[in-house]
Amino acid sequence: MPAAAFGQSAGNFLRPPLEGAAAPPHLTGTAHPAPETDLTTLMLVLGLIGLFFGGDWLVRGASGIAAAFRVPTLIIGLTIVGFGTSTPELMVSLDAALTGKPGIAIGNVVGSNIANILLILGLSAFVGVISAPFAGLRRDLRWMAAAAVVLLPVFWDGTVSRIEGGLMTAAIIIYIVLALRRPGPLAELEVIAPPLWRSALFTAAGLGLVLIGAHLLVESASEIARAYGISEAAIGLTIVAVGTSLPELATSLVAAFRGQRDIAIGNVIGSNIFNILAILGLTALITPIPVEPRFLATDVPVMLAVTAALIVLLWWRAGVGRLSALGLVAAYAAYIGLTGST
Repeated sequence: MPAAAFGQSAGNFLRPPLEGAAAPPHLTGTAHPAPETDLTTLMLVLGLIGLFFGGDWLVRGASGIAAAFRVPTLIIGLTIVGFGTSTPELMVSLDAALTGKPGIAIGNVVGSNIANILLILGLSAFVGVISAPFAGLRRDLRWMAAAAVVLLPVFWDGTVSRIEGGLMTAAIIIYIVLALRRPGPLAELEVIAPPLWRSALFTAAGLGLVLIGAHLLVESASEIARAYGISEAAIGLTIVAVGTSLPELATSLVAAFRGQRDIAIGNVIGSNIFNILAILGLTALITPIPVEPRFLATDVPVMLAVTAALIVLLWWRAGVGRLSALGLVAAYAAYIGLTGST
């Protein structure tokens, strides 16, 4: 139950039965907003926890099932890592769009892409310097850049239509087909098959947690936005975006720690492609999404600049060192500071 509805029902229950009698302040529910605030905060925390563990369990379970049925590691890497870690973004954006919160739906996608490059890649490079030859990433970087640029004309008329959603969905299918024909860094994932029952249990539990966590996060985030006068777009770009990016963060950090740094950067690039083409595309295909003017004026240009900076960095240095990582994280802190004040 949303925190606002909970507060209203509690107020009705405590109202004195005498008609026309004024209720004491301590009985109206208006003088002590702490319980409502506490419930909203609890919903937010539970939503983040559900997304984090749900995304991780979903990836582990689906990878195990694929390995048990001898699905090639190429397909596991391209689909499970990319789509699996982006499942929270899909569920949150879809829930937000269907419940009339388009600012959160769009902000989640754009904010997650910014967080993936600045925060997640930056933190991963702190754990272990990431070496990534530009030639091996050329195809995926082109797709990531094209997906980012396409948001300019898509957002221009103020709505992501079903036709545009269909075209983006078709584009992600083409990307997957091309990636299957010529392996890239996302394909290099080795999976040892655990017992099938365990993988199925992880998959079911992970999907359930992601669904519940997404709904709790959207509802609590919108409550916080209304309570503090913050726009839903700003909430989507910050709290929601970071929350839905937790599976990417966990995957990239573990990959960097284990020395599988091509997976760390491949996960970020692949997730950015999926976020725009698959998540925004599928969501718009189900229901058109209104776009606030601020995205086209501010946040999409920031995403384009960050994307271009990553491409230049990989072309120039063939990787991300610790000094570059420090710059990425600092840039994200500055972006969050500016976004939170708008």
